[in-house]
Amino acid sequence: MDFKRITLFCGHYGSGKTNIALNYAYLLRKETEKVVIADLDIVNPYFRTGDSADDLKARDIRLIISPYAGSNVDIPALPQEMYAITDDPSLTCVIDVGGDDRGALALGRLAPAILEENNYEMLFVINGNRPLTRTVEDTVEVMREIEYAGGIPFTAIVNNTNLGRETTAEGVLASEEYAKAVSEQTGLPIKMTCAFGTVARELEGKIPHLFPLELQSKIE
Repeated sequence: MDFKRITLFCGHYGSGKTNIALNYAYLLRKETEKVVIADLDIVNPYFRTGDSADDLKARDIRLIISPYAGSNVDIPALPQEMYAITDDPSLTCVIDVGGDDRGALALGRLAPAILEENNYEMLFVINGNRPLTRTVEDTVEVMREIEYAGGIPFTAIVNNTNLGRETTAEGVLASEEYAKAVSEQTGLPIKMTCAFGTVARELEGKIPHLFPLELQSKIE
């Protein structure tokens, strides 16, 4: 699998970016050593990478997380450890960026060094079933807001359109039209389409770049 040294996952709240970031880190760990997943979502999140700390430890994946994770403290600061992402080129890093433009503000601290190294992917996670990203126009608006706040341009799209446990293979297939429309309007390729468990197995051979997911422990 081809991958960059730093892969960032961003998207609207509820897009599923955290679970995708975790699964991507699991995949990278099969390809290389010294994998790190960093949680930049410091704005009162719903699900955090920290909820999977035991899973990450078992797979020998380093977790970097704000000391304010899971608290009600809203401080736009990064722990010093977070700068290992840009300071240590031996690390292969996955970054879970905060939801929407407000959550992406913390990324601005790392953006200049990430851009200078230029060995990154910035992936926009879309879910056409979320209330504020149902249309292509609304989705692209969210994308531009995140880019502006985070200071790094997106390089590709991740289609994660789902209805949780009610997701069907037919629904994921139908979402391809929405994802392609977002791709055409932004000029960005679709890097992968995500699906869980049995749905992913039903979609094998039917969708290019299918990325099967396992659920984050806390969600199960």
